[in-house]
This record gives sequence, structure tokens and C-alpha cells, in this order.
Amino acid sequence: MNPTCLGPIGDHLWQSTLFAGAAGLLTLTLRTNRARVRYWLWLTASCKFLVPLSLLVALGGQIAWRTAPPKVRPESSMAMEKVSQPFTASALPVLSPPSPPVARPSLPTLLAVIWACGFAGLALSWWIRWRRIFATVRRARPVPLALPIPVRSSATLGEPGVFGIFRPVLWLPDGIFERLTPAQLQAVIAHELCHFRYRDNLTAAIQMSVETVFWFHPLVWWIGKRMVAARERACDEEVLRLGSARQVYAEGILNVCKLYVESPLVCVPGATGANLKRRIEAILAERPVLRVNLAKRVMLGAAAVAAVALPIAIGVIHEPMIRAQSQAGSDWQAAAGGKMAFEVASVKLDNGPFRPPNFPLDNGNAFTPGDRFSADFPLLTYIQFAYKFHFSRQQRESMMEHSHLPKWFGSDRYAIEAKAASRATKDQMRLMMESLLAERFHLAVHFETQDTPVMALMLAKPGKTGPKLRPHSEGPACEDPAVPAPRRAAADAAGPFPERCYVQELSMNGHHLHAGSRNTTMDQLAEALSGLGRLDRPVVDQTGLSGGIDYEMQWMQEPNPTAPGEPATPSEPEPTFLQALREQLGLKLEPARAALRVLVIDHIERPSEN
Repeated sequence: MNPTCLGPIGDHLWQSTLFAGAAGLLTLTLRTNRARVRYWLWLTASCKFLVPLSLLVALGGQIAWRTAPPKVRPESSMAMEKVSQPFTASALPVLSPPSPPVARPSLPTLLAVIWACGFAGLALSWWIRWRRIFATVRRARPVPLALPIPVRSSATLGEPGVFGIFRPVLWLPDGIFERLTPAQLQAVIAHELCHFRYRDNLTAAIQMSVETVFWFHPLVWWIGKRMVAARERACDEEVLRLGSARQVYAEGILNVCKLYVESPLVCVPGATGANLKRRIEAILAERPVLRVNLAKRVMLGAAAVAAVALPIAIGVIHEPMIRAQSQAGSDWQAAAGGKMAFEVASVKLDNGPFRPPNFPLDNGNAFTPGDRFSADFPLLTYIQFAYKFHFSRQQRESMMEHSHLPKWFGSDRYAIEAKAASRATKDQMRLMMESLLAERFHLAVHFETQDTPVMALMLAKPGKTGPKLRPHSEGPACEDPAVPAPRRAAADAAGPFPERCYVQELSMNGHHLHAGSRNTTMDQLAEALSGLGRLDRPVVDQTGLSGGIDYEMQWMQEPNPTAPGEPATPSEPEPTFLQALREQLGLKLEPARAALRVLVIDHIERPSEN
């Protein structure tokens, strides 16, 4: 059980706490209005603990196909994200340990055991009290009173109360007819009938359920006390509205308090609940109870709509992107033919000089169909190639620093020589590499879709690209012969750069960088920009441009502040990366958030050589 599973639970508790805080603010604005309105606000805040916002988000996802949302969300939404989901792990690769050395209880397991003990103890306490009251009411004698619910009486010291949720009964102690005046008794019974009409037993039982499940959260107990106070005040207001004298009603409640024991359960409401002193003061005071005016009704309606509509809107925005990425992640595998493997393969640990691969192991399509695979890279490169996935710099650094991966994962380099049974495409080579990694390295992975900070790639000017970004159809065709390197490297070169199509090519001369590609896509350009600009976030295309493109850009790379001793950039009038992006390609980068597929490594083992 991974501790990251506590993130959604923490988010739910935090969201429910914020929701209760908002409900509390609304009750303050309604403190001069009917107490029943405040009671329903507190009940709504309590029920929020039982309803995760993720359910409403999922509901929004079911109708998301009717919309065409953007791929990314503006940076302004990040503040709301941090406030509403402070405990959810960031969208970085989640890596499980290869094999736990010692089986010991994890923190989530320990917390689950503690929660279960508290839940069982509290539920048992409620049940014992309920059974005692049930037994008392069952032994009680019927009392012939002309009331809308049955009345029973028995010789106990408990206060009058309404027992039962679906078939409620008014229970009265023996002798109450002699100990209270008729007017006082009539007022007390009117109070109990208010509980019956308002179905306070049912709503109190719901609150008890919340307290049982979330017994560890002090806010649910505080909400329960506010609910009891508002409930009793609402019944007091109704009794006075029906004509009972204030002095007589207050004396009747005080006499019940002196003579009888308060009800042991909030779902068996009596007449003496809440803060008795404040109740008596409120009963005797002749403060008017105001009706909820139009402005406050609009405020309550807007709050209710926002509470439901905002999570649904999040689902409408997020779900299409999640579905699209999930579909895109599997389409290429199905088109390539599904699961397949190399005919023969050799995997050896290599500490010698680096040998370039026989074709680029990137996400592009540059590849001459053949049956041989030859490469010499760290394992991470093979994983990216096999699953057509690109780790951003931040993801790679976080993976190596904070994961449970073995040390050799980042340090060892493996030479892999393999042969397919017949000529294969590049995507088929990926599928074969997936099988090889699973067989020889016992690699197990899965994908998750997570919301993460990104840089959105946009047009600097709507509808217009820069001079060095153009549709591939307007440039040299891929069938053109390769341009000799000396001519291509000249400052006034007329030939295409780079020579081959589908490849993201980069040349460096000190801090001078020259990058480009022919017949690539905006998605592949966005992926390349993350590394070219040494950005901490992945880049997501939001330009709206489609089809093949050719691009070329030159800039002066700024020194890497994390690399001590790197020489300072000479003072030359060359653009920075962001300047070149805007001036040469007509593009810009803006902070945003997007739902991205994240590769999760579940298991990895060092292979045996052969």
C-alpha cells in the first residue's frame, strides 16, 4: 500500500473542511433569520464528508464528449488546484520498490487499523445506547392522546423525546402530567412534534453516521453541536410562532431539565438539548425572526449551484484530454500489430566507448525498415523508446533522486544487439523492445493520467508563424538527396537543415546552438523544446497547427546554473532560447496545467548477461 494513496483521502478531507468553512460563513450572514435555514446549511456541510468531489468530477467526465475543451488549463487555475488538492502527489513518475526486503506494516496500513478501531468502538457505543432506548420504549404503555404519532409512557427518568426514524413514537415519562402545568406540557409536546414534522431523527442519524466514519476529524463533532443548537432553536421558534407564551414555554423546559435526564442520543431529540442558558435567553428575548429576503435567497442559490457545477465543470474540462491521451497511447501499438518479440537478442553490460545506435531511438518516425536493432544506452533510454514516452528533465531528476529504483538503473549502460524474424517498422521494434525488457529485466509498468504543471506552446501572434517555421509542403521534399555537410553548415546555406526528415537534429558550437527538423509535427516539436530549452516542465502543443512542419532555430544557450565551473556566455548579439522561439518560429511558452499520461515503473531487475 503506497503512501501516495493517502493523497486523495487528504484532499477529500481538506475539501470537506473548506466546504464546511464556507457553510459557516453563510450561517453568519443568516444569524438573524430562521434557525431551520442554518440547520440545513450545517447538515449539508456534514453530508459533504460522505460525498467526494471526485464523484461530481466523474459525472462531468460522462458529458465531456459534448465539448471541445483545450488541452491545457491557464496558469491561473493552478492556485485553485493547490488550494483544493494540497495532498495529491505531483505528476511525476511513481516508482515502486522492486522487492520489499522486509514485510512490515506501512503507514497507511497502520492508520487504517487505528481508524477501524475508532469506527468499531463508536459504532458499538451508539448501538448499545440505541438498544437501551428501544427496550424502554418497547416496554412502555400506550397513552391515548390525540396526536399525529403514537404516544407511550414508562417509569424512567428520561426526558420526553421522539424515538424512531421511519415509525416514530413520542415517549413520555410517567408522572409528567402531574409535574408540569397543562400549558407547560402542551408547549413541551409541541416542541417534540416539531422534531417529528422536521424529521430531525433522520437527519440526526445521518450526522451520527458522519461522526462514526470521520470520528478522527474534530470538525464533524463541532458541526454536530452546531446542528443540535440550530435544531432546538428552530423548534423553539416554531412553538412560539404557534402561540405558546414565552414565560410558560421557558418554565416548562426548565422543569423538564430539573426532573429528567437528557436523551443519550442526538437521533432521539428531547426538549432540553443544546446550550440551555442561551436557549432560554433567546426564548425570553423578543427579537424578531426575519424571513430570508431575495438577496440572501440568490446568495444561497448561487452557492448551491457553484458547489455542484464547479466539480462537474472540472470533469468536463479534464476527461476528454484524459481519454484522448489514453487512446493515443494504445493506438500506435494496435496499428503496429500488438505484442511481438525479437527472434534473438543479446544484452550485455557495457563500460566501453559509446557506440551510436543503428537508428534514432526517439519518438519520431526516422527509420529505414530492417530486421536489426543495435544500441548502447542506459536502461531509461530503452524504456522511453519501447513505450514511446518522453521523460522531462524534472521527471528524470526526481525519478533518480526520490524513487526506490536500484542504483544501477541510472549508472549502468547496456549494449543490446537483437534481430527480428523479418523486416520491421520502427513501432514494431518498440513492441519487440517491450517484450525484451519484460523478459530480461522483468520490467513491469503502467500508465496513469495526472494533472501536472506544463508549459503551453502557443502562437505569439494569432494565425501567424515565424519565418523559420513553415508547412513541410512548402520546403524541400524528403526525397531530395542529402545536402553535403560543408554546404549545410555555411552561414548562407541554401540546403535543408537537417539532411534527414523526421529527426530532431541539434548541433552545438560552445554555447551556440542550431536545432531543426523536417517533416515533423508540432507535438514532436513541443516535446523537443523541453530539452532544447532546459525547461523544468513538459511542453504541450496548444498552437492548433496540424500536419508536417519544417523548422530551424539558432540561439545562444545561457550557462547552466546547476553546472559549477561552466564558462560564462560570451557577449554576442545572438538571441536567447525564448527570443529565438518568438522571433524565428513565432511561438511563445506560457505556464499552464494539463492532464498528462505518466509512466509508472512497478518493478525492475538487473538482467543476466548472454
